[in-house]
Amino acid sequence: MSAIHATAIIDPKAELDSSVTVGPYTVIGPHVRIGAGTTVGPHCVIEGHTTIGQDNRIFQFNSLGAIPQDKKYAGEPCELIIGDRNTIREFCTFNIGSPGDVGKTVLGNDNWIMAYVHLAHDCLVGNNVIFANNSQLAGHVHVGDWVILGGFTVVHQFVRLGAHSMTAMCSLLFADVPPFVMCQGQPAAARSMNFEGLRRRGFSPERISGVKAMHKALYRDDLTLEQAKQRIAELEAAHPETAPDVAMMNGFLGAVSAQRGIVR
Repeated sequence: MSAIHATAIIDPKAELDSSVTVGPYTVIGPHVRIGAGTTVGPHCVIEGHTTIGQDNRIFQFNSLGAIPQDKKYAGEPCELIIGDRNTIREFCTFNIGSPGDVGKTVLGNDNWIMAYVHLAHDCLVGNNVIFANNSQLAGHVHVGDWVILGGFTVVHQFVRLGAHSMTAMCSLLFADVPPFVMCQGQPAAARSMNFEGLRRRGFSPERISGVKAMHKALYRDDLTLEQAKQRIAELEAAHPETAPDVAMMNGFLGAVSAQRGIVR
């Protein structure tokens, strides 16, 4: 208990591993669980049914687990779940889920979350993402692995971002962003694919060529979405090494709603 500052207020029902560090004036509620090696800075409020994994570094002035900004919410025991090895910088606000969806807001593992980021209710965020300062996610947003959001990116509710996608600074997203796509603008438009990011993550030249072919089908050949999906599906036969990327892309495109569409 020597790692808990004397001015911190921790409910006796909270479950904190003995190795957790808590800074001055932080408040932790009764339904909070925090795993081994996690550090919580000063002046944080962690409340609600919140579970935080191991080896996270939570900086000062964060609000985690508050009720959703949803007028329909009526006190249901929804959750916030944060995985392992995340860095959460100053002034972030992560809300619990809502009964109108899965009831959970989830942040995965190994994520780098910069200052003033907002995760609204029922957001599902994967692993190894980078959210730059002031990235704002409305409710029910789904974010795949390795996504990068430029500073001041704003994401409309129910939008999905596929794995390895990326936004430029001040992007405004009203439509789904397919895997690998780089987009920019207000509203955001597709500009290219995240080729440099894929190289850094060890994608082979053959796989990157497959991603280029998918970009061409989606954005360069004047095809409908259904025609593009068919063209993308045909890549696997000619280039077997693209199989996981083709499956991920067509799985994502198959769930695109007519109302939301994809960035163009």
